[in-house]
Amino acid sequence: MFWYHDLTKHSYISVRQNPNQLSWEDQPSVYKHYPDTFERYRLDMEDEEDRFLFHIAGLTAKKSYPGGEYYLRINPSAGALYPNELYLQIRDIQGKQNGIYHYDVAENTLVLLHLLEEEEGLEPYLGYRTAMKGYLFLVSALYWRSSWKYKKRAFRYCLLDAGHLLGCVEASVLLKPHATQICYDIDRKTLNGIFGFGHKEWFLSAATVAVPIKNRDVKPALFSLPYAEGSGSFEKSEMIEEAYEETMRIQGCKKEVRAPKFSYDPTMLRQTIFERRSQRGFQGEAITKGQFNYIMESIAQPILSDCNEEVSVYVVVNRVLDMPLGLYKDGTYLKYGDFSREAGYLCLEQHSLGTQGALTFFLTSKAEKYQALYQKAGIIGHRLYIVAGYLGLGCSGIGAYYDGEVNRFLENEEMVLYALAIGK
Repeated sequence: MFWYHDLTKHSYISVRQNPNQLSWEDQPSVYKHYPDTFERYRLDMEDEEDRFLFHIAGLTAKKSYPGGEYYLRINPSAGALYPNELYLQIRDIQGKQNGIYHYDVAENTLVLLHLLEEEEGLEPYLGYRTAMKGYLFLVSALYWRSSWKYKKRAFRYCLLDAGHLLGCVEASVLLKPHATQICYDIDRKTLNGIFGFGHKEWFLSAATVAVPIKNRDVKPALFSLPYAEGSGSFEKSEMIEEAYEETMRIQGCKKEVRAPKFSYDPTMLRQTIFERRSQRGFQGEAITKGQFNYIMESIAQPILSDCNEEVSVYVVVNRVLDMPLGLYKDGTYLKYGDFSREAGYLCLEQHSLGTQGALTFFLTSKAEKYQALYQKAGIIGHRLYIVAGYLGLGCSGIGAYYDGEVNRFLENEEMVLYALAIGK
């Protein structure tokens, strides 16, 4: 087991001996802005390509509370801290300049960071030898946004949230006649350098929505950007930075070459993407067996990627009509019993979710490529959000759980990556 994962486990005792004491004056910003000297393009919701980008990371709701307000995005994030940023290369898209951009979420704009010459691009950093027509997305993490609240466990959240952002790309692409290729084996070190990140921000992964351009070779784009502050305050974590450094090289992975096949109606899917929210509690009602099967078929679809680490999907069936209660693994029935209260307890005693939901999921893995497997768990989690919303159900991701006790309940010794609950 990876040392970082082992040292950041929760237990009944640890969460009581080491409660989070938040320093509100140090709360980091969740928005990154480049200086006004960079050229900007506001997204036009009448434009199909701009709507595609908005459906990946746009702002969709505002919540008000005494003393302030905050905005929610299409992509879910633990604690609404949004530790990930989205960058993209655009090549040969009608109405768009060929260039490398940052998606400024707060302003709903694309910020042009580097204008592309025809023979250069980010493709070589992602393992491509030829120029690619379309979009190359890069997902980064600013870990202090998350570690401010979640301390040393924050690297887990950064990876899960990055997986959700990749899942948003996959979901938005379903509205277009293309497939999403996830790339984990990217040249992180060089990319971090040319984007000027230093130790405050790093790249985690990429996603491509593009096709090769025949007979057009491409050389690595070389530029040097000034670092734009993305969190305001900052507190260094040697442990998190060491964990990133040790897991950034992931060569030798098994690829997944099959594309997923979904049966979503585009109009209903677009509404689902826009209206996605994290459920705060369930009413304890049952779902149908047909809904259960549709959910399981959706998350079992392959994820097209260059590093397909194995992730086991356990599900506690609490309330499904015409199905026996109990624990299932990847669709196989393991043991009978009403484990609803135990599921709620394992999810850090969040009984309104794990107990009252119809289904409680636990994702685990014994694979070695930590960044890839954790982000894959986030993609699976996002698929659960999408399919639940599509069926008129609610979903909530749960990044905090009693690791060791989950292992004992599941009777395995794998790393516990994620918990989620679905219900009415």
